[in-house]
Amino acid sequence: MATLQKIRSHGPLLVIVIGLALFAFIAGDMWKVIQPHSHKQDVGVINGKTLNVQEFQQMVDEYTEVVKMAQGVNALNDQQLTQIKDQVWQTYVNNQLISTEAKKLGLTVTDKEIQNIIDEGTNPLLTQTPFRNPQTGAFDKDELKNFLVQYANLGKNNNIPAQYAEYYEKLGTYWKFIERTLRESTLAEKYQNLINKSILSNPIDAQNSFDARTIQTDVLLAAVPFSSIPDSTINITKEEIQKLYNQKKETFKQTVETRNFQYIDVTVVPSDSDRAQVKKEVTEYAEQLASPTADLATFIRSTGSTINYSNIAINKTVLPTDVSSHLDSVAIGEVFGPYYNQADDSYNAFRVIAKVSSPDSIQFRQLQVALETSDKTKALADSIFGALKGGADFETIAKTYGQNTESNWIYTPTFEGSAINEDNANFLNSLINASMNEWNMLKVGQGFIISQVLDKKSYKDKYNIAVVKRPIEFSKDTYNKAYNDFSQFVAQNPKKEDVLKNAENSGYNILERSDFNSAEHYVGGVSNTREVIKWIFNNKENEVSPLFECGNNNHLMIVILNRINNAGYRNINAVADVLRAEIVRNKKAEQIMGQMKGVDFAAAKAIPNALSDTVKHITFAAPVYVAVTRASEPVLSAYASKTEINKSTTPIKGNAGVYVMQVINREKGTETFNDNNEEALVKSNLNRYANMFISDLYEKAKVKDERYLFF
Repeated sequence: MATLQKIRSHGPLLVIVIGLALFAFIAGDMWKVIQPHSHKQDVGVINGKTLNVQEFQQMVDEYTEVVKMAQGVNALNDQQLTQIKDQVWQTYVNNQLISTEAKKLGLTVTDKEIQNIIDEGTNPLLTQTPFRNPQTGAFDKDELKNFLVQYANLGKNNNIPAQYAEYYEKLGTYWKFIERTLRESTLAEKYQNLINKSILSNPIDAQNSFDARTIQTDVLLAAVPFSSIPDSTINITKEEIQKLYNQKKETFKQTVETRNFQYIDVTVVPSDSDRAQVKKEVTEYAEQLASPTADLATFIRSTGSTINYSNIAINKTVLPTDVSSHLDSVAIGEVFGPYYNQADDSYNAFRVIAKVSSPDSIQFRQLQVALETSDKTKALADSIFGALKGGADFETIAKTYGQNTESNWIYTPTFEGSAINEDNANFLNSLINASMNEWNMLKVGQGFIISQVLDKKSYKDKYNIAVVKRPIEFSKDTYNKAYNDFSQFVAQNPKKEDVLKNAENSGYNILERSDFNSAEHYVGGVSNTREVIKWIFNNKENEVSPLFECGNNNHLMIVILNRINNAGYRNINAVADVLRAEIVRNKKAEQIMGQMKGVDFAAAKAIPNALSDTVKHITFAAPVYVAVTRASEPVLSAYASKTEINKSTTPIKGNAGVYVMQVINREKGTETFNDNNEEALVKSNLNRYANMFISDLYEKAKVKDERYLFF
């Protein structure tokens, strides 16, 4: 079990490393059974190869178990599960894309290469595994070999307790995952290196890069902003829009299908009556807390409190701030509250049961006794307990019954504040309260645990505290009223134009979203909107959806589907506004440049509507920000860097206006040129573009992501 503890202690870093190794480029619901009427069971297609929902779910389940084992938890929340599904999908897609290209090139990863990586032991995936040298903490291939031998012989040893057999099975699955990931990430690295090695830099590139960063230019600037000409004076024809669209068509290409839609999201909130009811209930709970309660855990559960109670003293840092900030002013046995906490919109009350000094770390060893009958279990437990108290050797007895001889450290903050059942609470308290080196026996469930505490460290003040924290939630009546009102609005406004016309008068806000793709998990940031997404991607333009109940049963939503943006080139109508705005700028630029033709800086700043400014420290490598037009103007960086001192430029069309500049000063920076360093920097910058190869492969493979149909 010590090995498992190693995994848990490095859990967060391990998950990050695995995520990186798996090309986890992007950050759901629990798996739901496919609807009986669904005839399609593919979640995606890559290079013509389909991935069905069962295969994908199997990969998700495998990675979920790896993450749970790494983090030492039994379950993951919805957000974590969503991230896992995204990681698994992106990993599968990237591996398929790269393996296809690698096969064409003859790139492979051999068993010998994997063994060499294991022998070297420096790969990040290996250094965070539990197979580590106890003294150095480094990955130890011998530890791995020992485990693999034990794992291979697992079925031959009938004396191994069931819980240890299960642990070895999990660890075996974990190692298979690591080994496969090593192979996949090594192949990806080979392919990446092949691309990177095709990019070279030279001394000329290096010098140009250095000058672009370090040579600074100061200029006087005159600008006539486009805003000085009213848009209403500019006439645009359909032919001009079509011409510009044809010129810029490649920039309007998209690899995935998206949707533009409008929607109404109604959030159900508590009424004044709901708030009064919660306050009344918490007041009653506070009165009951003041009297001794036989079973506090059951009582706290019955109140609907969001704070668990277990009969274990915990650090005040585990508690919400509104509780911990009052602890030291509340006497033992006293009830504080009821009181309102604005931070989480809740009513609260708590009672301090006890304040103790308790360790954060406990080292112990144990034996578990469980036989087919309670009498046999009790007899054997008494026999072992008596022998150990009489001085019998622990390791000999442990080996006799096929149990672990190693001691374990338990870190009490890992369970403080968690929901712990009575048996586990009793066991933990037995360790916390035990005298050093004393043997103790405790009945847990149908068996017994015999334990000995070897060491305790980091004593801190801790509190046994029962907390009633009740967030103010809406009642069923409040929800029904919101539902009925919105349902009536939807029924009375079945068409798009009706919804848009009457929403505001009915108290509803119309929200908009463009370019929504099926890989997104939430509409408007609201959880549990899978059915909404399915509707969005399975209906026609201008249709109005039915009413959806979503979120945590606190949101009501309808959607108006405005536009379907198919994969490929965007329809000219979808980008007409963008094209029209560019044509307006171009025509304004023509007018202004006609006024500025042949003038220098001095004459340019005298033109009507002209603005002037001084801009310093311009470099070729960074865009210029012009304060008087409030715009970033990359083109000015090039002109400033190449114009002679005391010379004026010709009129320059920018993003926000037309400019004329006069260079007044130029100086080199103090940085010393280093050819090797600069060439490496150039190559590194170029490699960033090379790393975009996965996007090209993605488009070429015609990837379809239809996970939204199932998750």
